[in-house]
Amino acid sequence: MAERKNDMRNTHILVNGFDYIRPASLDEAIAALSERPDAKILAGGTNLLVDMKLETKNPPCVIDITQLSELRGFESSPTGTSIGALTSIRDLAISETLWRNHTCLAESAAAFGSTQIMMMGTLGGNIANGSPASDAVPALIVLGAEAEIVGPEGERAALVADLLVRPGKTAIQQSELLKEIRIPESSANVGSAFLKLSRVRADLAKVSVAVRLVRNGDRIVNARIALGSVGPTVIRAKQASVALTDQPFSEEIVLKAAEIAASEITPIDDVRSTAAYRRASAKALVFDALLLAWERAEHPPIAARGESVEPILQASEPMQVGADETTTIELTVNGETIELDVSPQELLLNVLREQLELTGTKYGCGIGKCGACTIWLDGTPVLGCLVLAVSADGGEVRTIEGLAAPDGTFDPLQEAFIDENAF
Repeated sequence: MAERKNDMRNTHILVNGFDYIRPASLDEAIAALSERPDAKILAGGTNLLVDMKLETKNPPCVIDITQLSELRGFESSPTGTSIGALTSIRDLAISETLWRNHTCLAESAAAFGSTQIMMMGTLGGNIANGSPASDAVPALIVLGAEAEIVGPEGERAALVADLLVRPGKTAIQQSELLKEIRIPESSANVGSAFLKLSRVRADLAKVSVAVRLVRNGDRIVNARIALGSVGPTVIRAKQASVALTDQPFSEEIVLKAAEIAASEITPIDDVRSTAAYRRASAKALVFDALLLAWERAEHPPIAARGESVEPILQASEPMQVGADETTTIELTVNGETIELDVSPQELLLNVLREQLELTGTKYGCGIGKCGACTIWLDGTPVLGCLVLAVSADGGEVRTIEGLAAPDGTFDPLQEAFIDENAF
């Protein structure tokens, strides 16, 4: 009998070393990419660091752009809405502008996963990762969103739909960065919707659907439909969209379009679902999403889903650290300023537990699923297992131990952890 290979990975550490570069500006980031064509970009880290832990990606260099404030935020104009590539998924999910004018994108963000992943994940990362299960991409496609991309040769624009190549691959070149996404302003009587089916709340989609309809009285003037997790890339259901265009609205025509859309996809069997289940689910989701979008075209939703909690960005100095080197970082941990020597591959979780002995932050899954390693970093809840310690330089960290009063009295949250045997 052949020996079975052990494919288990230790997801609590980063096994392979890498050079670390932190540019202080977008121009410096582009220059670094030109000099290091073997580098990977670190934005939210919720995909890249997981892949590096599982050793499916082993970049010799990581370029950290998390501190580039010029890549964050919203800007509205008469022509539409611009969104910085580093804008967090959570800020999309709570944006009144998106809920009112581009509802399907706000819904896709709200369906993204855990609060911590929504806080860390970025719109640009969700696109550039090239996953067919991306939540934001189907919504961006039906909205006609355009990406602004910068590189050594300057800036260029491309429809998000035209960036899709294959799983894990987009048309963004190695030397380029995604700068912002522009969504054209919606006309009157436009409705959109996003629906997602997954095994559990914080999981990738088995099937996702985004639709956009233009309504004129009882007629559908225009329709766009896109589906995720049912092909090698997000799929545009072009035939189904054509079947709806310039047709009187009825449940019968919507059901026909849903059946056509289900015939246009190319689902597979995998650990999340079977192809047959995906195809049947796609039909149902397209039907429901079209009915919802039709209603919204007459009665647009307005929803405020919370307050923005963008990280408090420090004015960062450029930094370069070799794979075999260490550097000194400064952290304020539970109110105390501390200097620590770290290597590029050390995780903030490990530094807190091993160097500072703050073991209230727990090891769990190591890939961002369980939340046991949650801490507050610069006012934002993040997963310590998916943050490079060197990337947190200058940051303010609060762990569960930091909630206790000076006299040692436990905070109600600490008491609840004890009472409920929580981790």
